[in-house]
Amino acid sequence: MSDTSTQPTGERTESIDRVIIRFAGDSGDGMQLTGDRFTSASAMFGNDLATLPDFPAEIRAPAGTIAGVSAFQVHISDHDITTPGDAPDVLVAMNPAALRSDLHRLKGNGSVILNIDAFTDRNLDKAGYAADPREDGSLDAYKVYEVPMTEMTKKAVEHLGVKPRDAERSKNFFALGLVSWMYTRPAEHTLEWIQQKFGKDQQVADANVAAFKAGHAFGETAELFDHAYEVKPAEKVPGTYTNITGNVALAWGLIAASQLADMPLFLGSYPITPASDILHELSKHKNFGVRTLQAEDEIAGVGSAIGAAYGGHLAITTTSGPGVALKGEAIGLAVSLELPLVVVDIQRGGPSTGLPTKTEASDLLMAMYGRHGESPMPIVAASTPAGCFDAAIEACRIALKYRTPVFLLSDGYLANGAEPWKLPDVDSLPDIATTFATEPNGTNDAGTPVHHPYERDADTLARSWALPGTPGLEHRIGGLEKADKTGNVSYDPANHELMTHLRQAKLEGIAKDIPDAVLEGDADADLVVVGWGSTWGAISGGVDRVRAAGHKIARIHLTHLHPFPQNLGELLSGFDRALVPELNLGQLSKVLRAEFLIDAKTVSKVRGLPFTAVEIESAILDTLGVAQNGAAK
Repeated sequence: MSDTSTQPTGERTESIDRVIIRFAGDSGDGMQLTGDRFTSASAMFGNDLATLPDFPAEIRAPAGTIAGVSAFQVHISDHDITTPGDAPDVLVAMNPAALRSDLHRLKGNGSVILNIDAFTDRNLDKAGYAADPREDGSLDAYKVYEVPMTEMTKKAVEHLGVKPRDAERSKNFFALGLVSWMYTRPAEHTLEWIQQKFGKDQQVADANVAAFKAGHAFGETAELFDHAYEVKPAEKVPGTYTNITGNVALAWGLIAASQLADMPLFLGSYPITPASDILHELSKHKNFGVRTLQAEDEIAGVGSAIGAAYGGHLAITTTSGPGVALKGEAIGLAVSLELPLVVVDIQRGGPSTGLPTKTEASDLLMAMYGRHGESPMPIVAASTPAGCFDAAIEACRIALKYRTPVFLLSDGYLANGAEPWKLPDVDSLPDIATTFATEPNGTNDAGTPVHHPYERDADTLARSWALPGTPGLEHRIGGLEKADKTGNVSYDPANHELMTHLRQAKLEGIAKDIPDAVLEGDADADLVVVGWGSTWGAISGGVDRVRAAGHKIARIHLTHLHPFPQNLGELLSGFDRALVPELNLGQLSKVLRAEFLIDAKTVSKVRGLPFTAVEIESAILDTLGVAQNGAAK
């Protein structure tokens, strides 16, 4: 067996600056775990990285079919990167269905590592192959490595007394060991993790360790591979880093916000893909005063959060698009109550059940206008997995300061994707402490001191927030329109119009309290690329490539989408055209055209996948009238 040292014992190791690897197999083959462990080892090694977990759309698709393929793509490098990569350099296919499903993604002359034990007639037929692709020439454009992973795994664990059926489950660790050898990943971290994860069943732990070491040894000793590759650590700003997914970063951001506000955190949520991991993560942190409620449905989830806000908690509800639709009336209630509430929407493909495991960013207009009546809400959108931390704090800051529900938008790509994150200095985080009313702020008709719940702060227009049970501050709230200041139920037309304008003015005033939009690139360009949400990485990569080719281009990425930054109109007025890449059919484009009368062209993608940098590059060059080779069209 190999000692699984970091450096291979072969004659030479080729140094490369980056590699994109895609692990693909049946949903029961453990590809998400394999990709996650390779990612973790790469993070420990110091590489920059970006990941793209790709889950099957069906929970229990028939084994061996294309519908059941689960994949995990990871891009590691020795320099700063912003996307999981345009096309994989390496595809690890655990069965014919994985090969058929994902081969088209592989770059020309890329490497294919096949588990040949799975290439039986039955599996080939289930994958839709009329002939074995290893024999019909369809793989001639690639470097193909045929590895009997299943049988070698069984032999590696045979001495442990593991049953053959159970032994086969460890073949993903054989694949992990092989690829870890190929790219000189440190093995110690993975071996330690296996013991921690499976230590309660020592036979399972020992089997996974044996399979990993067998894969590592196969790579080192088999004549299939000339040499291993090395991707050196990336240069990073000194500090403490961790590898983090968007959902975990968002959960941690909410916890940080509750500590910064000195308020207990409450989450009222109903499990829904891809937002459920936030509930799972927050439920682990009761030591920070976090209270979580898994409600019986979406409406109960948001209703409990509104009740918690009334009781003085930092109130959160998490969901995805279908849940937002169900929560609509209750969110309108929160607008009327003018209570702090953060509505986290981890967007996915729609409509209806749509594509639960696939990413999309098509809820912007629903977040902006998807309630009856005039019910304006601020919108904050995260741009990167690690950036979900800061976006969560910002959403909480606005909610608390302005006494308003706030939409926080993420999506499935950010939620499940991972990247290195430098832990922030706690002292650098904003002070978002809030205060509750403790004394009456008005008088009744008899001159007796009373609390007026809709007495507003002169600067923010935020209403007074009094905790229920505070002596002398009894007051009425509810869904019926309230009279200005007193909060009494009012059907007066003039009062309703006043309150409608006050709620709108409060939202518009937030624009004075958010950072200006930042213009990057060439200010004298004719074209500006405007993005929001998870398009940031692909837009950054695409714009950088176009500028490196000698073309002038600028870009603006928006975190605050309602209201927009105050200087956005001024920035956009400096350009003849705007290109707006969106994972929808052009929702931000519509708003930009309406608000700023700019020629905004949509670059749309609704395939359940994020943009790649090459797609953005191609769209920019096409808009500029430049061919991919640099010549004018």
